[in-house]
Amino acid sequence: MMDRIAEHIKQSLIIKEDDFIMVNNVSYKINKENYSKIESKFGKTIAYIDGGQAEIINGGNFCLSFIRVVAVVFDYNVKREIRDEFYIFATKNTATIFPLGDRIIADFTVEEELTNIPNIARRCAELAMANKLEADYKLLDGTLELRHDEEKKHYSEGLSALAKSSSLFTASGNSPIVILNKLGPEGTWKYKLNTNTSFVKLHPNAKHLFRFEGKDCTSYLIENSKDALFLGYPYGLILADKLARISNEEKKSLQMKFLLNNKNKEIMQYLSAQNAHEILDSLG
Repeated sequence: MMDRIAEHIKQSLIIKEDDFIMVNNVSYKINKENYSKIESKFGKTIAYIDGGQAEIINGGNFCLSFIRVVAVVFDYNVKREIRDEFYIFATKNTATIFPLGDRIIADFTVEEELTNIPNIARRCAELAMANKLEADYKLLDGTLELRHDEEKKHYSEGLSALAKSSSLFTASGNSPIVILNKLGPEGTWKYKLNTNTSFVKLHPNAKHLFRFEGKDCTSYLIENSKDALFLGYPYGLILADKLARISNEEKKSLQMKFLLNNKNKEIMQYLSAQNAHEILDSLG
């Protein structure tokens, strides 16, 4: 039975020459002429930007989260780091920001699920961080898709983005990442999908392709994409992710400050007993 299943899966993934990549309900025919080599270049400043977040408490009708956004700027061989941190208190359609330092984004309202509001705030902060940086190129983790009006307020032209994962499909249900990798040339290259989007291979031995959008800085990413931890992925984004990430230990420490503070007894009434016990149990 397992052999039959495996054979069925392999048959469904056969590469078809007349296949199309589907993006936002638009079909793009796979064409070998869309490939082009990427030649490594030097001499430009690149800012790599990423954000991390952690939910501190959730009362069902509100939640409090902590967000950290980090930019790692590589200027030739000199590296500098910039970070912004803030708390966000989210209730129905409303986000209130409590900055730890200069305010990077303002309070806002949005019609969205409660637990999605911190995600929007983090994305806005990443875009706002990019706006205030001095660099030739500003590369965000993810895509440049703007899902909410609040994100559009912080967007500026000239940004770039690199997505680690892609949920795109071809018309036949195959993976464009796998197909383009098999059909692609040797070395480092990009496959142009449209005027704003490409798939890129940033190291000759990389197993992964990435979706690239925006201002083309791919030639300046080659030398930064040689780290063995994730071959073909820019080290600047690896480092930005590491610095922005909020560890479980840090999250637990922030939760403790609320649970064990006598001034917060009224707030704790809104937490379910299960929620409070889970937090305390996780602290050992």
